[in-house]
Amino acid sequence: MKFRSKMTDVGCLNHFTRVVNTIAKLNKTCILRLTPDNLYFVLSGKVANGGVSMWCELLQVNFFDEYQIEGVSPDANEICLEVAPDNLSRALKTAQTAKAVKIKLTKKHCPCLTIAAELPSLSSVSRVVTHDIPVEVIPRRLWHDFKEPTMPDFDVSIYLPPLKTMKNVVDRMKNLSNYLVIEANLSGEMNLKIETDLVSVTTHFKDLGNPPWGDDASQSKSQSRDLEAMAYTRVDIRKLQQFLAGQQVNPSKAMCNIVHKRIVHLILLHEDVSLQYFIPAVA
Repeated sequence: MKFRSKMTDVGCLNHFTRVVNTIAKLNKTCILRLTPDNLYFVLSGKVANGGVSMWCELLQVNFFDEYQIEGVSPDANEICLEVAPDNLSRALKTAQTAKAVKIKLTKKHCPCLTIAAELPSLSSVSRVVTHDIPVEVIPRRLWHDFKEPTMPDFDVSIYLPPLKTMKNVVDRMKNLSNYLVIEANLSGEMNLKIETDLVSVTTHFKDLGNPPWGDDASQSKSQSRDLEAMAYTRVDIRKLQQFLAGQQVNPSKAMCNIVHKRIVHLILLHEDVSLQYFIPAVA
């Protein structure tokens, strides 16, 4: 197994760092899946057991000037690593002014992702800062846990309001309740609601629009649905807040699919990055 890559464009480096920062806010560990064309950050929580799951996909050619991989075998040309994204985030933070950043898989006292940042220098001697981030190599027999999640057969799909506005609303609601109801319909309306014995608060959003999924199979449920009928799911407000607080992708499109009383599926799209986040319902 071999992996080595190099970034020289400061815009690409900053963008990659923002993606990693976003992932780091969502969980302490995640799977980094490397293939010849893509990098994936995967969090495979079992939604049935109340865990969140995440799938973030990056097209490597849009970030790296050099990118070489030799997977575990010719017929399985990929590598899966368990990594602490916070360590990756801290290492990239020191590299923000670097002329070049190299990332490679190395073997030190344990397998590591080694990040070497070549920093600007006034002398002819280059300054290189190196970080060794311990990783665990995931055996091939476990890879099936880290495949792209299937699109849920949703009842309603809707564009999200500005994420900063949504974050401010959720931050305030979190002080009043541990749970929040997200509901939406096919007329572009979305409500965020909390209800306790003492207080009931609802924030309404209108004219958000509904994504045109076309002939997508998962649209079958919603095509025959009453446009005004609300689909809703009750979720742990901390999981939604965590997602909104850590978000640094600055998406061009942000969508929410609701499987009635089961799952909230959030999708952020930004040119060369897509991030999917699944929050299970709570009773």
